[in-house]
Amino acid sequence: MKNWDEDDDDQYCNAAEDLADAQQIAKKLGIKLHTVNFSHEYWEDVFEHFLSEHKKGRTPNPDVLCNQRIKFKAFLDYAKDLGANKIATGHYARIDKSNSQYFLKAAIDGNKDQSYFLHLLDQEQLSQSLFPLGELNKNEVRDIATKNNFVTANKKDSTGICFIGERPFSEFLTTYLPKEKGNIIDEKGQFIKHHQGLPFYTIGQRKGLEIGGGHGDSSEPWFVAEKRLDSNEIVVVQGDHPSLYHQTLIADSVHWIGNELNLPHQC
Repeated sequence: MKNWDEDDDDQYCNAAEDLADAQQIAKKLGIKLHTVNFSHEYWEDVFEHFLSEHKKGRTPNPDVLCNQRIKFKAFLDYAKDLGANKIATGHYARIDKSNSQYFLKAAIDGNKDQSYFLHLLDQEQLSQSLFPLGELNKNEVRDIATKNNFVTANKKDSTGICFIGERPFSEFLTTYLPKEKGNIIDEKGQFIKHHQGLPFYTIGQRKGLEIGGGHGDSSEPWFVAEKRLDSNEIVVVQGDHPSLYHQTLIADSVHWIGNELNLPHQC
């Protein structure tokens, strides 16, 4: 499954290498390898939303939407057209069924659990999915791959977003979003330096602020505490600052995997 046109990003995306690995394993197992391109669907259903959220000052996770709309929708439909009843993926998560209702559960290996990335799936999608790795830990999976001489047995774990790769996130975003210079200030409103645009920063961020000495009352690191869209300002604080902690949150687009709850609901 190809979800990104890497013509301009071949130095960052390992799609060609991943395809070669899949071809080797399919040949070893004696099964047919099908390939399908969902780059257009990914752009319209995932990436445009990804950019839109960044413009609003938020920090979206494209993998969550990709799972809901591409892997467990577009690809699931494709697999069913081939005659499949279910799809099995390499996600570290588990599915449980009780009283005709499906539940998404964390993987046995807590260090590799990916259930969060699947939280937008619905009952129909879960009923047609299998997560065989959810009952295993990562070391067991590697042992199985090694015993079967799979080329991926010692392959480095994939992290982050394929099309971004190892380059700085802000560098990637500048390809699609314009820079809009604003001020970085402390909690007292004192100017510290300029930033190149709110979309290139996220709440809690430390790396990449590049705030040197001469600012603040201590040598503790700086963190992004607030992004002010109206004034195009970023507020930063030092160390274990109270501004980095909150007792409430506002959530939208809430998704219930099971039955809809009667609101308000006490958690």
